[in-house]
Formats: sequence, structure tokens, C-alpha cells
Amino acid sequence: MDRDEMLRAFRAFESEGLEYVLIGATAMGFHGLVRATEDIDLLVRASEQNIERLRQAFRKAYASDPHIDDIQSTDLLGDYPVVRYYPPSGDLFFDVMTRIGEVASFDTVEAEVKEVEGIHVRVATPEALYLLKRDTVRPLDRSDAAALRERFNLKDNK
Repeated sequence: MDRDEMLRAFRAFESEGLEYVLIGATAMGFHGLVRATEDIDLLVRASEQNIERLRQAFRKAYASDPHIDDIQSTDLLGDYPVVRYYPPSGDLFFDVMTRIGEVASFDTVEAEVKEVEGIHVRVATPEALYLLKRDTVRPLDRSDAAALRERFNLKDNK
């Protein structure tokens, strides 16, 4: 993943006031658990205004991409609230969600702000990441959950 491109996107998110929480492997990296990934997973607040801020941020980061307009509020506010955005660079992609089933949304995932090169990034806490990953069917997510539990001495309060 291209670090400069990632930071350019986070800078655009901050300048546009996007309400989001970074989840997934990229978020784990902010907590010191680095795993190879090509995507940036975002939970964004489910509102028309926030989705417009998302499009504006992508326009700021990827000014020449006409596909940004394909990101529609009707998709992110609908029954399957996930879109995948592939920037023209091809070095990374974004999975943008407004909720993960009934399990999580922007409002329910505990987050903290991390600063990198003067950019404020809203990142899910280690415990929130653990809760998101521990019960999935993907072996990679369960492995991530085990690494989070061990590194941060998390308790399994099922």
C-alpha cells in the first residue's frame, strides 16, 4: 500500500470533515500490529451529508476520477450498505460501509484519534477491532482477533 497515497486520502477526509472510523488491517497497523493489506476499510456515518463529504474528500484526493460520482447515498443507506472504491492509481482501494449487519456502525464502534504527520485519523480501538473480528468466519479475521487479544491483553467477555 502506498503510504503517501493513504495519507493524502486521510488528509482529504480530515479537511472535508468526514465522519468515519478506520477499521480492518489498516487500523491494526495504527496500533502497531502490521499485516499486509491493499485496502482501507471505513465505517462512515450514515447520512446524505456525510456521504457527500466522502465524495468531496475523494475528489480532493483523486481529482481526475469521474467514478467518484458512482458512490451513491442510495447504496450506502440501502439494504447492502457497502461500496468499494478503486482510485485510478491502482495501489489501494477503499471498502466503505455505513454498517456491518446489525453488529456495528459508525455510532457503535469505539474509536480514538491517532495523529500521523499532522493528520488526525479516527481509528477503532484495539478492543473494538477485536470485537469486530473475533466471531467472523474468515480465518484471517480470527487470527487478527487472536493477535489483538494477545497484544493488548483483552478479555473475551462473551
